[in-house]
Amino acid sequence: MTDQRFNPLAADARWQARWEQDATFVADDASAKPKSYILEMFPYPSGRIHIGHVRNYTMGDVLARYKRMTGHEVLHPMGWDAFGMPAENAAMEKGVHPGGWTRDNIATMRAQLKKLGFAIDWTRELATCESDYYGHEQALFLDLLEAGLVYRKESAVNWDPVDMTVLANEQVIDGKGWRSGAPVEKRKLSQWFLKITDFADELLDGLGDLDKWPDKVRLMQENWIGKSEGLTFRFAVAGSSGTVEVFSTRPDTIFGASFVAVAADHPLAQRIAADNADAAAFVARCKQGGTTAAEVETQEKLGFDTGLKAIHPLDANIALPIYIANFVLMDYGSGAVMGVPAHDQRDLDFARKYGLDVRQVVTPDDSADAVFEGDTAFTGEGRIVNSGFLDGMDVTAAGAAVTARATSENWGEATTTWRLRDWGVSRQRYWGTPIPIIHCATCGPVGVPKDQLPVVLPEDVDFKTPGNPLDRHPSWSQVDCPKCGGAARRETDTLDTFVDSSWYFLRFASQPKDRPFDPEIVRQWLPVDQYIGGVEHAILHLLYARFWTRALARIGMIDVKEPFAGLFTQGMVTHETYKAGDGSWLSPNEVKRDGADWTRIIDGTPVTPGRVEKMSKSKKNTIDPLPIVDQYGADAVRWFMLSDSPPERDLPWSEAGIEGAWRFVQRLWRLIGSVGKGGGETDKPLAQKLHRTIAGVGDDISALAFNKAVAKLYELANAIEKAKPSATRDDAIDGLVRLVAPMVPHLAEEAWAQMGRANNEDRGLIADAAWPVADPALLVDDEATIAIQVMGKLRDTMTLPKGMAKDEIEAAAMAREKIVAYVGDSVPKKVIVVPDRLVNIVL
Repeated sequence: MTDQRFNPLAADARWQARWEQDATFVADDASAKPKSYILEMFPYPSGRIHIGHVRNYTMGDVLARYKRMTGHEVLHPMGWDAFGMPAENAAMEKGVHPGGWTRDNIATMRAQLKKLGFAIDWTRELATCESDYYGHEQALFLDLLEAGLVYRKESAVNWDPVDMTVLANEQVIDGKGWRSGAPVEKRKLSQWFLKITDFADELLDGLGDLDKWPDKVRLMQENWIGKSEGLTFRFAVAGSSGTVEVFSTRPDTIFGASFVAVAADHPLAQRIAADNADAAAFVARCKQGGTTAAEVETQEKLGFDTGLKAIHPLDANIALPIYIANFVLMDYGSGAVMGVPAHDQRDLDFARKYGLDVRQVVTPDDSADAVFEGDTAFTGEGRIVNSGFLDGMDVTAAGAAVTARATSENWGEATTTWRLRDWGVSRQRYWGTPIPIIHCATCGPVGVPKDQLPVVLPEDVDFKTPGNPLDRHPSWSQVDCPKCGGAARRETDTLDTFVDSSWYFLRFASQPKDRPFDPEIVRQWLPVDQYIGGVEHAILHLLYARFWTRALARIGMIDVKEPFAGLFTQGMVTHETYKAGDGSWLSPNEVKRDGADWTRIIDGTPVTPGRVEKMSKSKKNTIDPLPIVDQYGADAVRWFMLSDSPPERDLPWSEAGIEGAWRFVQRLWRLIGSVGKGGGETDKPLAQKLHRTIAGVGDDISALAFNKAVAKLYELANAIEKAKPSATRDDAIDGLVRLVAPMVPHLAEEAWAQMGRANNEDRGLIADAAWPVADPALLVDDEATIAIQVMGKLRDTMTLPKGMAKDEIEAAAMAREKIVAYVGDSVPKKVIVVPDRLVNIVL
């Protein structure tokens, strides 16, 4: 071995070229090995990879390489979630085509990822913006349409009046469009929907089988699906034959109701607004702002008194005012609620604002006051008061009693409701998958025949005018009806980009040209053994992917119901933030530290350091990994990503951290260079350390506890450095090289070649070598280190086989040279022996 420093840039280039030349990481569908599918959430091609990408993909890469070394056929692919608004924004702002912008970014990011040496099967690379991907997606959409799992209806949406497009809930920030800043309106449009609610029970029950998912993610999905047991019942409207239907999960509180509130687009509100200008103005005001439940909850609670009264179903003498309210959504429940102010905070805020009664009907103690004081609603358990025949019952019994009464008297029935709503997938955008529907005046909506797929986006579009360019294209939408042959119009909405990411893992597994996937090959690979990505995708992406998989299983296309057997949500990479004197954000490479102060490099003006936060472009605290890779090499960057923090926690970026990783890489190289420099006796403690490390590191990688694996490797390296030259030491170095190979693969390949360890079985690559096998005998701790005390003070230690008899331990202790010197001619009064732990000599 050479004594020279490790040259990472030369090694990185050499071994990356070799892996590509040998197709080392190309997965073999026909392999007889046990299969392992490792997948990180594929990135959006925004322009450059960031350090968060590096952490995410390094974790998956270590696991994929480990699985290869333990005898698995590994599928570890990469692709691009390439449709979406950022490309259209670039088109509007920079005058470029979204396709060109996206593909240029993909080329850049692909090259950047390859510089990090990830063990990726690039032959399966896909981009959702290419017609050979989205054409198959269109075919799947038509399959679901034929199966009755797709439908079209008019629905309320978030509408940006400046960008003239529907916004997803996540794109509404403080009631305004995330890009335009314009106040968002609620508007009704005809939208395409997927029947995810048909799978609500399955999706909820299936969470119980996902024991390799984080509990917090399963809980988030459970809450999003939102199964609620309650009572649907009807209030008669005074002076008419009409009723208002409401749903309540707390029928036990029915005697505490003081108002009924309906949504702005409830039929009752619409009828009143048609004849009342003030009501019409209020309804129009309610349509401003987003449609999300979260946004509705945080906005000021406003109401319009309709003048109508709702008659209490259990006491005809009680008449409740009916309001139109901005906090009631038509898409939730029946679009009307019963307000019980004393026991619901939102209702209490509303009642205090409009001077409505607040009646206590549940008490945690002996209080039975009818009037509820205070501004915090009581929502806990207790007994019922001020509620007639329910008084004295607990809330469960009271709820059952009200439900039984409603059912027997025919004014209500027990109901299960869901927070989950069908998935609206229509988007008024260009850069997305065209929805494969043709609208005919005679035949209605007609699916595009599959032999005419893909429906390809036109290239000749412009973005000078806000709105969807497909609507303005002179010819693209003009087609003949596939059924009657008459003039028809192509659907100009495109699919929500969450559809693209709801099945890409199936296409990675199997990529025939004539269909979306081969179900037999999908069966071999799916479900994904380990999926890795940010917790921000815990609900929508993961829920939609679970739905899509179950939908395809229901129509017989696959026999897998859950796409991801294991899920890991990694922490963010964070960095300190910096602000200039004018309050603008500065990037880390624009500032420098001068003693205790920070200054701006360009002019020396003071800089104010801020909190350590998640890296974001808006705050300029991002770190470009490529200059760091160019300086320190890929292995040092990878090692730092794995070292300091548990992978589920945030990782603060630091220059000291990457410097430390670089030093350890060089230390490993020097250690490896010392192999074969001596014989010597067998070093049993070192052999035990090696084999315990083999077992421990393997377990840690399997559990994605990479920082624990790194700590064990540091300890092994320390033990090797302290050991004398021996065959055992050489074996330990050999084992260390194998153990670090998933983490620092370029250094490991370089060492493997120079150590002459290559053989025909591994094609000369440590990437193809076997993971070392721990010797069970060396995992057993069969020796004990025993402390020897004289008059209670430690004077020596000795190592003996475990389980020795007390008299043998005593004899060994009394014969030790140091103990003989301490005891001298004295005769011990007593010798206390604690087997395998302690000898205390009392003089």
